[in-house]
Amino acid sequence: MYEAVKHLHLSAMLLSVLFFIFRFVLTLKTSPMLQKKWLKIAPHIVDTMWLLSAISLCVTLQQYPFVDAWVTEKLLAFVMYMLMVTIALKLAKTNLMRFIGLLGALSWLAYAGMVAVTKHPYLLG
Repeated sequence: MYEAVKHLHLSAMLLSVLFFIFRFVLTLKTSPMLQKKWLKIAPHIVDTMWLLSAISLCVTLQQYPFVDAWVTEKLLAFVMYMLMVTIALKLAKTNLMRFIGLLGALSWLAYAGMVAVTKHPYLLG
């Protein structure tokens, strides 16, 4: 069970990042494809699966945010990733700010990966 949920979690994370980068490129090109219904809905479904699989992993491992510091930091990194994605795709008015959002999102994602592998909280340490 654990391996299946972990695989779903990592797959959803990868799909989320791929959707983000794809939409980022379309945003830079001001592509009309951004108005496609599937492209507006699918990333939200993937991100929901990512979050639900994370919750399932917490229950399976019996490690929870605000109890286990490393899980709290992964949750913080997830929230910050989503915020940076929102900045890059929706809130930024210039390409410079969009690229800052892109770098921020990818940095928080890398941070979450580092915390996941080491299970060490670096911010709340």
